[in-house]
This record gives sequence, C-alpha cells and structure tokens, in this order.
Amino acid sequence: MKLQFPENFYWGASTAAHQVEGNNTNSDFWLMEHLEGSTFNEKSGDAVDHYRLYRDDIALLAKLGLNAYRFSIEWARIEPEEGVFNEAAIMHYRDVLAACSEHGIMPIVTLHHFTSPQWLIRAGGWESPDTPARFARYCERVMGELGEHIPYVCTINEANISIGIAKIMKRYQSSANAQVGINTQFMAKMETYNAELTKAFGLPAQEVHSFLMARTEAGLANIFRAHVEARAAIRRVSPHTQIGITMSLYDIQAQPGGEENAANALHEEFLQFLPYFEEDDFFGLQNYTRAIYGPEGYLAPPEGAEKTQMGNEFYPEGLEAVVRYVFKATNKPIIITENGIATDNDERRKAYINRALEGVYACVTDEIPVKGYMHWSLIDNFEWQLGFSKRFGLIAVDRSTQERLPKPSAIHYGNIARTNELIV
Repeated sequence: MKLQFPENFYWGASTAAHQVEGNNTNSDFWLMEHLEGSTFNEKSGDAVDHYRLYRDDIALLAKLGLNAYRFSIEWARIEPEEGVFNEAAIMHYRDVLAACSEHGIMPIVTLHHFTSPQWLIRAGGWESPDTPARFARYCERVMGELGEHIPYVCTINEANISIGIAKIMKRYQSSANAQVGINTQFMAKMETYNAELTKAFGLPAQEVHSFLMARTEAGLANIFRAHVEARAAIRRVSPHTQIGITMSLYDIQAQPGGEENAANALHEEFLQFLPYFEEDDFFGLQNYTRAIYGPEGYLAPPEGAEKTQMGNEFYPEGLEAVVRYVFKATNKPIIITENGIATDNDERRKAYINRALEGVYACVTDEIPVKGYMHWSLIDNFEWQLGFSKRFGLIAVDRSTQERLPKPSAIHYGNIARTNELIV
C-alpha cells in the first residue's frame, strides 16, 4: 500500500551547530569539555567539520532527495564577547543559507541549540533576569542581517529540557545511592569538576548556569521569556519569517492507576507553557520515545523491550500520539523538528522511520497541519556528554578523513522524500 503525502510536504534532516561544526571555542560547552574531571566523555574537537564542509553536506542532503534542512546558528560564534558581533561568522551563515537556496533546500533555522557564549554564563547564564534581553538582542541582529533568507525560525531548542534532565538526575542518584562504590567515585569526580568550573567561569560551581542544567522555577521562566522577547524582536526586523519554539515531548501513557501521574507529567512538561507560545506561527515538535506512568510514578521500559543506544525504548509510534496532543492543545501548524534513533543497526533505523511516518500520515489524513518531518540527524555527530558513541545519523563519518558515508537508511528515507510516498 502507498501512503501519499501532500505535494508541499517538507522532508528534511536536522543538525545542531556544536554537534557538527567543530572548534566552537567561545562556547560554554567547549570550555566545560576541557576541564579536569569533565562530565563529557570526550571533547568535540573538529566534530564532523561541518563549519568547513557545509556546502558538501547540503549538496549531499539534496542529492539524497531531501528538500529541507534544519540547522542552528551558533550564538557563541556570532557574539563571542558581549556586544561584539563577528561579521565573518554572520557571513558564514549567510553562505550556508545561500547553499540551501542553490540546492532548492528550505532552511529551518534554530537560534539557540543548547550552547551559549562563555560570557553569558559568567553574567549569570540562564538564571539571570537579564538573559532574555541579551538573547533577544542577538536574535534581532542575526535576523536583521539574515532574516530575508529564513522562512522558518525556531528561537530555542527544547526549551523544556531542564525538566527532563532533573528527572533523569533524580533517577540516576537513586540508583547510585544503592551502589555505594559507584556513588563515592561519582561524588569525588564531581568535586574535582566543580572546582574546575569555579576556576573557569569565576563563579561558584552552583552558579554556573549553562542551558543543559537543572533549573530553578525562575530560570525556567527565563527561558520562555527569552522566547517571547526574541519573537518580538524578530517580528520587528523580519516580519515575513514564521516563528516557533521546539520542545522535547514524550508520548505520555498511563497504566491503570497512573492516570493522575501521567496528567501531572503532561502539565509539567508541556501544558504549563502554552501561554508563552500562543502568538507563535508554528510549533517545533521533538519526540523519540514514550514515558509510562503507574500508580507510583514513572515506570522503566517494559522488560524485554527493544532499546536504542540512548537507553530509550524503541517506540516510533509515540510520534503520532504527540502530534495529536500538541495540535489539540495549540491548534497550530506543526513541524516535526526532531525524530530518530541512535543505533548501529541501520535496518532498525529504516523500520523506525517507516513506523514513525505511518503515524505522521495518519495525522495528515485527519487534517492535522503537519508541514514537515526533520529526521534526527543528518550526520553521526557529537552527542553532548556522551561523545561520538551514539549514532543517530543518516550519514556516517570517517572522522580520520571526514569522509561522508551515506547509510542505507539515507537512501531509503531519500526515496520516500523524492516520491512523496511511503510504501507499507
């Protein structure tokens, strides 16, 4: 059976600047990667050298049959010192956009994807009440320079992610407390790392507020206020650009007796933020798996369930459920800005894509305005603290030569995009 998608559907893949560009030396993450006792398993280094090879990568994306590319502009490159804007970096991203245009690729730009300038962290980071205005100033400068070439912009990637991080840390701590030896070793490493953080940023470690850290309620509100202020700034200088935010969302399910816990999780992770994006033009949706709640709270994946390299349950069906509840809550067009799987078994990646897209097709058939699907990710890349060991990419990279090696899943997904149909 052939499932025919709309003619104007966007088929793409996503990357994030720090994960692919390499040598993002003015960012907070670069500094933290190099500290003694770092929580990063390895350094990003050259990553996959996308800052130099972007034209080749965009040409390859187009050759595969895709028509959209979601990528991020790096704040730490654009504004390496507060109030000092790097014109060469702006010109670089101008050429990235030009390369998209030359190959018929529709760009979806993200203005903040986890990494921040080091000066921002020294000024209080994402807990500072001044950060929303600073972020809006950066967005206004970028969009004033480049906005005419940017039809869709996401202000902040996974604005709600600190909630999930706090939950994962709590589960990890509970597990570590049950294993005294591991916990003692972990605590000793963290003491060293915190001392190095203090020296590097000139602040007590507990006041180093990078984006991927647990937030206070005020800090979480800061992130969403930054989105609101950035949206207003962008509309002033680039009124034609469609503006949204992206959020990381689980397919939240309840076992009998877990309904209240599931409802609380949905409110905490999504519904409480609805007022912040009432005036947005679209919603950037990101989903990888489901989360099940029972009477006692969150439940680990079922015994025997297939898991990805990230430890997530292999559950592509979650995407359809999340699209449906997001549209019900927002009544806005949706771009799926991330969905994918970390695995070395590329046949499972192909299966994941097929099953996820069956759900997307069901939503489109029900007249939910899903405008496009951006697979995460275009290229195997630097997966934050976990280094290069988790492989999400449609394209592999020999990092000794930076040679790009499209996987069978890239050809498979490209064929879907080229024909605009999924065969099931």
